Amino acid sequence: MNNNPIGVFDSGIGGLSVWKELRQALPHESIVYLADGKNCPYGDKSAEEVTAFVLHAIEELMRHNVKLIVVACNTATAVAIDLLRKQYDIPFVGMEPAVKPAALSSESGVIGILATHASLQGDLFRNTCAKYADKVRILSSVGEGFVECVEKGEEHSAHIAEPIVRRAVEPLLAEGADRIVLGCTHYPFLTHHIEKVIGERKVEIVNPAPAVARRTEWLLKEHNIKASTSHKAEYSFITFADDGYLARITDKAMALTMEN
Repeated sequence: MNNNPIGVFDSGIGGLSVWKELRQALPHESIVYLADGKNCPYGDKSAEEVTAFVLHAIEELMRHNVKLIVVACNTATAVAIDLLRKQYDIPFVGMEPAVKPAALSSESGVIGILATHASLQGDLFRNTCAKYADKVRILSSVGEGFVECVEKGEEHSAHIAEPIVRRAVEPLLAEGADRIVLGCTHYPFLTHHIEKVIGERKVEIVNPAPAVARRTEWLLKEHNIKASTSHKAEYSFITFADDGYLARITDKAMALTMEN
């Protein structure tokens, strides 16, 4: 047993989509959520820049005595997860591209991946796609403006959010994709607009966050570091941005809690 907190890190607000799943799946676990905020988005940054941002964030989380870290950022995972696992002596959970469940469940034989430039160029994504390239046709589309929309709190604005979602999703649907994989933790906050673009088509949206929560639970058991069932979970939030950004994170987390 270990009542130290789990660390969760993202470039910004998006990782709260994973935080929500972790909180539901692991009610006795305390969580420290770190949103960079200052350098978001990561998707258009160089690998060297992203690696520096990630290492800075992990060092901050380590100061909070975390026992396991969830890298709730697809770009950060693609660029730095191997380095983190070599450099630190605690378990790490990254954001795996959810190509496998989409490929195995697709009926049309075509799946679409929404992700950032950096994630789509990463070895993790390419290697995963290569495993299933003989089973399905895999299309990809960059969610241009998706992260910025969520970071600005504009995800509920149909006037702002729907056009950028439509530009990215329509080409995938036009090619026959019946699975849309969300390859960035910010993207689940735009699910309503994605569903609207899909309309009456028989298309499933694949969110990898629940699988990340399951993997986290498995590692806690594997390393014998689960919190006691009598432990009262605590949730804290930190950022490299300003106090206003910190307030937005905590408000967003509270809103997600109320949805449970």
